[in-house]
Amino acid sequence: MFTGLIEEVGTLKLKTPEGLGVKLYFEAGKILDGIKIGDSISVNGVCLTTIEFDSKGFSVEAIEETLKKSDLGDLKIGDSVNLERPLKADARLGGHFVLGHVDTTGKVEEIKELTNSHYITFSYPREFSKYLIPVGSVAIDGVSMTVADLKDDTFSVGIIPHTWEETIFSKKKVGDRVNLEFDVLGKYIIKLTEENSK
Repeated sequence: MFTGLIEEVGTLKLKTPEGLGVKLYFEAGKILDGIKIGDSISVNGVCLTTIEFDSKGFSVEAIEETLKKSDLGDLKIGDSVNLERPLKADARLGGHFVLGHVDTTGKVEEIKELTNSHYITFSYPREFSKYLIPVGSVAIDGVSMTVADLKDDTFSVGIIPHTWEETIFSKKKVGDRVNLEFDVLGKYIIKLTEENSK
C-alpha cells in the first residue's frame, strides 16, 4: 500500500522484452535505501516487485496484464517515472490509500499555467465516472491528487509548485497517457451499495 506522495523521480535505463511482458531497469537514489529482492515499489502508480538491484538502480518485470492496464509499455529509454516505496505501518498517511493497482489510463487534454500553480485536465473512460467525486481523491501516475472539476469524461486537478517540481507532471504534454487509480474506499462503497440494491 502507498500514499501517493512521490519520494523521487527515477529514469528508465533499460527495457528488455520478455515474452509479451517487459523487464525494466530504473536508475534511482532514495528508493534504494534498504531495498531487498521482492520489495514492492510504485512506478508511475503501478505496484511492481523488485527482482534485481545494484548501487544505481533496480529492475522489475511488467507482465502482459500490467501493460494492458497501464502506460508502462509506452516508456522509452530516458523517460522519467514517479517512484514511491510502500507505506510503513508507523508512518503518517499524508495522501490517501493507493494500492498500486491501476484501473485504467487517461489522457492529458489541457495544461494551464496559472500565476503560482498548474491546472491539468484529463480525459478518461466514461464507465469509470462513478468512482470520481468533486474534491475526491484520485492517483495519477501514482500521485495522490484532489479532483478540482469533474465532467462526464474529463476531470481536472490543480497542482502546487512543489508537486509540479518533484514529480513528472512538469514533463507531461497534451496527448500523453497517464495511469489512473480510483479511490479504493469509494469502489468498495459502490460495490456494497449496488449489491444491497439488488
